[in-house]
Amino acid sequence: MDSDSGDHDGIDVTSWVSVCPRGLWKVQLKRTHNGSQQTYSGDEASCSSRYCPRLGSLCRVRVRLKADMDEADRLVSELSVQPDQSVTDVTEATAFSRCQDSVLQVPLDDWTTLRLGEGQCDITETCVEKMRAGDKCEIQISPVGPDVSVLHPAEENLPICATVELKAFTPGEESWEVCPCEKWQRVKSHKERGGVRFRGGDVWGAADSYSRALKLLITLHYHVREVEQKGQEPEADEQRDTSTADKTQHLPSAAEYRTIKAELHSNLSLCQLKLNQPERAKASATKASQLEPGGAKAWYRLGQACQMLNELEEARQAFRKLLELQPESPAALKALKDVANREKERNAQLGIRLSKMFS
Repeated sequence: MDSDSGDHDGIDVTSWVSVCPRGLWKVQLKRTHNGSQQTYSGDEASCSSRYCPRLGSLCRVRVRLKADMDEADRLVSELSVQPDQSVTDVTEATAFSRCQDSVLQVPLDDWTTLRLGEGQCDITETCVEKMRAGDKCEIQISPVGPDVSVLHPAEENLPICATVELKAFTPGEESWEVCPCEKWQRVKSHKERGGVRFRGGDVWGAADSYSRALKLLITLHYHVREVEQKGQEPEADEQRDTSTADKTQHLPSAAEYRTIKAELHSNLSLCQLKLNQPERAKASATKASQLEPGGAKAWYRLGQACQMLNELEEARQAFRKLLELQPESPAALKALKDVANREKERNAQLGIRLSKMFS
């Protein structure tokens, strides 16, 4: 995420490029330092609004279009959090699906609970990452690219101007504070969510889910290797710490780790092909084929990416590898035929240009 920020007269202005089902959008955020305070109850009574949400935090937020705020601004502000509104009121995330025609993604005008780090709404999550309970910010959203033909009726006026309010949030954890077994569960959850989004046509959302899974999976490499090394010992210590065993019993084996990592790279490559990002697709498919040389899908996607980049020899090698894995594969045979035809066309065009040079 590319961003820039400034601080003038107590107002932060930040901009970045965000992802939604319809593509990339530039977001400009203005936040005023209002010094709001929030006192939390329960086990986290020592927490206050100077702490921001972290990974896994349940965030009670409201998003409203700026045009709808004009009348509300004349009334008593609803931003001040009342003493009886504590973190214990935020118990579970609001269930709603990402939709293809909306940029903001969240239900407008209503209080919604998001779990930070799940990628339910990239724009809103990025906003609240640096907010405190009781804070409010203004955002302006404009498309990066020409495709603005499909919009939610409420978002038809560009650029879209909206406000984001953070009422309360639960304590979360930084990524390094999450135990390995919990990270593994989140990896599988992101992978599953990516598949659901892809099948629903949300390619950007699927790519985001696969990327989140890979980022978490990479941090598990040391733990998986440690478990593998312990498993190679002739006999485990019967008196070993049971708490250590509990933390590793749900971790993947080294083989399962490589397989999941390869599948994530392969799935990400497919998304990047759909999004017309052949260089990234090639890099992802290459990683997948290196991790799992027997993965047919990775070789096919590598060949497709090389074709899009006009790297025909590399494409041929990838499709031949696919044919070794799946003899008589219709997809491999057709792809090799397409590569041969493109080479003939390229050679013919080259011959014409050379003949003109020396005629």
